[in-house]
Amino acid sequence: MSEKEPHKARQLAAQLRPLLPFIAAALALCAVWLAWNGWKQMQDDTRRTGVTIARDATVQLTASTLGGEVKRLEERLGAAGLQAALEAGDFDAASTMLGTDWPHMERAEVLAPDLRQAYAGLPGAGFGRLAAMEAALSEDKAVVWIIRDGDTPAVALAAPARVDGRTLGVAYVRLPLSRATFALENAPMDASTYVALRHGSVTLLERGDVEQSEAAERMAVPVPGTNLRVAAAVPHVGRAPFGLTGIPLFAVSLLLLFIAYLTWRWLPTRLVVGEAEEEGPAPTLAEALTLPAEDNAMTAEAVAAKAREADARPAPVAIDKGIFRAYDIRGVVGQSLDIGVAELIGLSIGSLMHEKDLADIVVGRDGRLSGPDMVAGLVQGLRKAGRNVIDIGMVPTPVAYFGAYHLRTGCCISVTGSHNPPDYNGFKIVIGGETLSGDAITDLYARIADDRLHIAPSPGGHSERDIAGDYVNRIADDVQLARPLKVVVDAGNGVAGEIGPRVLEAIGAEVIQLFCEIDGTFPNHHPDPSEPHNLEDLIGTVQRFDADLGIAFDGDGDRLGVVTKDGQNIFPDRLLMLFAADVLDRNPGAVILFDVKCTGRLPGHILRNGGSPLMWKTGHSLIKAKMREVEAELAGEMSGHFFFAERWYGFDDGIYAAARLLEILAMDPESPSDALNALPAGVSTPEIKVAAPNGDPHSFVERFRKQAHFEGARASTIDGLRVDWNDGWGLVRASNTTPVLVLRFDADSDQALKRIQDDFRAQLLALDPELPLAF
Repeated sequence: MSEKEPHKARQLAAQLRPLLPFIAAALALCAVWLAWNGWKQMQDDTRRTGVTIARDATVQLTASTLGGEVKRLEERLGAAGLQAALEAGDFDAASTMLGTDWPHMERAEVLAPDLRQAYAGLPGAGFGRLAAMEAALSEDKAVVWIIRDGDTPAVALAAPARVDGRTLGVAYVRLPLSRATFALENAPMDASTYVALRHGSVTLLERGDVEQSEAAERMAVPVPGTNLRVAAAVPHVGRAPFGLTGIPLFAVSLLLLFIAYLTWRWLPTRLVVGEAEEEGPAPTLAEALTLPAEDNAMTAEAVAAKAREADARPAPVAIDKGIFRAYDIRGVVGQSLDIGVAELIGLSIGSLMHEKDLADIVVGRDGRLSGPDMVAGLVQGLRKAGRNVIDIGMVPTPVAYFGAYHLRTGCCISVTGSHNPPDYNGFKIVIGGETLSGDAITDLYARIADDRLHIAPSPGGHSERDIAGDYVNRIADDVQLARPLKVVVDAGNGVAGEIGPRVLEAIGAEVIQLFCEIDGTFPNHHPDPSEPHNLEDLIGTVQRFDADLGIAFDGDGDRLGVVTKDGQNIFPDRLLMLFAADVLDRNPGAVILFDVKCTGRLPGHILRNGGSPLMWKTGHSLIKAKMREVEAELAGEMSGHFFFAERWYGFDDGIYAAARLLEILAMDPESPSDALNALPAGVSTPEIKVAAPNGDPHSFVERFRKQAHFEGARASTIDGLRVDWNDGWGLVRASNTTPVLVLRFDADSDQALKRIQDDFRAQLLALDPELPLAF
């Protein structure tokens, strides 16, 4: 060992020694945190087991109780005396015999199958009673319904009354609601959990912590033989650290505590003893004064180095140009976005409005935790520029767009991170009826950088307005379903979770809510329906409740995803076929716009239905600008944005698109699954996202466009490079929102798809052999 090595060891020991207590404390805190999480996971397991037992017991006992009542009804209808009364047409006698000695019975009657007597008694006799009897006749079996008789809900039993296979009447029995709620009322359960008996969107009885009610559909189970379901929930405790369960977390916690003890007790002692042994006695004052000059020089040099290091501390970060993107402004809160940056953006937008002589602007936000701060900064900047702000609160982006029309401002901003992770936020901007994109977005940054900002002599006004009801009414006044459909709505905890189900119920759908509680941390899955794995819970819930359809919204409600009862993900380009045929039926020859990621079968489908297909660049703001230019009646993107100019305002709106979809399917005599699966289809992939080399997808795509060569194909460079063959196509384009390449492939057969993918793979890897391709 050289003489310098012990010296370096002593220096390292001296540097570490002051830190060791902090390291030990950090390890101890980490151990406590892990132990706490272990306890929470074990508590969660216990609660989850308990609530599952309570739920299943409630389902079984409720099904048994109501099933027993149905069996009683059927037995009485088969009794000889009642059969004779039916044969004689004596419905009064049949009614008396039906209700005799029936415990808890509140009303019993047998009516003629034409139900004239029931219709004649409307509205006083109640629609629920009549609906139950109609359902029994149409389904040709006994049914159990929950009806409202006056202000009181009740259990209704109805069944066809037959003699020798002939339906001579229909029986109706009303029982108190307690016959359905008895099981839940007596189920043992932890007060911190939640169990509820539900019928459609109505909660008949709930017990436990009602704060958990919005999340309960995830654990809901139908009650066999009825339209009821039992929903359940436990408090959300978050995911376990490192994927560990309770006992392993306790073990890791104990290990960290032991290491912390050693660090606190043993290591500092060893370092101090080692230093004392190796360094020897400290110099006296006289010895210190006689140190060699070179040591003093080193000390001076160290002081100078520290001074230079202090001078090199970074200056405050200026506004990041990278957040000004092709379609909107978007960044990470705490890094490239904060309340001060939001204020500068508001001031820049207000300056643009000042130049255009526009005074009023609508502002809404999604459900992200950073939303209130971003709105506060934005509004401050807009008011500094003299603009009058109408704050419509927490609403989906399409409701903000609607506000610009409904309140006649022509201007709006939606503060939203769309489908990005929870720490993102941003701004979608409409000024003078045009969604800002491209150079218009870049100009907002230039105004800030060049200090071209207008400061008004006095601040603009600020008011608050609730337009959610106006939005729901506007859609419901135009769209009503020809027949009821049962749909599951998965909002992914995004901001569409409240108003989306309201709209669909208002047009006549029965809605089962899944992850519709608004939570900016998105605890269940990422709110992006274009990713198939985000639809797994929706598919399972549709099948569990035998629903007609599953509807998914993204984080800010401007995109739509759809799944069928048989678990098929109906990609947006196929949905656009359905929408196009409907719109063209009323508007022959209309232009239908679609982006470069849509299937090659779409143009032919539009042409066969008498329309004019037009392919354009991807991006909601780019599509809207092109729609105005060519006066298109309808547009759509593979990402799930749909734009209706016919009967609507031409902006992208996932909620309105869902309403139009249900309207079309309700008019089709086929089941929704059959109607959607009948749309032209081939073999296709979802969007494939690949990390771009050096984080720059645009330069890579530009190089690929110049170097790639595909034999026997037609190339389009509208947006990236799309290559079409007679039997399929492939696409590579640069994402304008994230540093990734977006690829998609579509073909008439598996063999054609594989050939096209192989061709693209070879040419992509020739350009960059390290490209992480997953196909």
